[in-house]
Amino acid sequence: MVEIARSNEPNGILQKDIAKNQHISLKYLDPIILDLKQKGLIVNSGGRGSGYIITRPAEEITMLDIYTAFEQITIIECISNPCYCDRSMNNCKGRSYWNEFRSEFCDILQKKTLAQIIHDTYYECNHVDPVQIN
Repeated sequence: MVEIARSNEPNGILQKDIAKNQHISLKYLDPIILDLKQKGLIVNSGGRGSGYIITRPAEEITMLDIYTAFEQITIIECISNPCYCDRSMNNCKGRSYWNEFRSEFCDILQKKTLAQIIHDTYYECNHVDPVQIN
């Protein structure tokens, strides 16, 4: 997401360029791109063969948006799935704590935007040797 959001290309950034710049394989990147597209965070700028762009300003995309593109927030199973444990709805001493913990975790992710991540992590890695990508 940082790579896509930082791109100045009017037609977006190509997947092969994301992989190259991030030193990861296209095979590894494929499911990441798919999940981000399904969540509605990125789109092809002009159809097949075009690059990717973010669908909203980076200031409006939260880490919660990005995190949940890949997985649900499940702190413990009984909070997300009351059928998991017989005591989860009535007699569980820890339920309120775990609900509060989940809520606070979501709040942390909701407060941090993609724009803040880009700002906080901006640096040049010219000293880093590129990793071989197969």
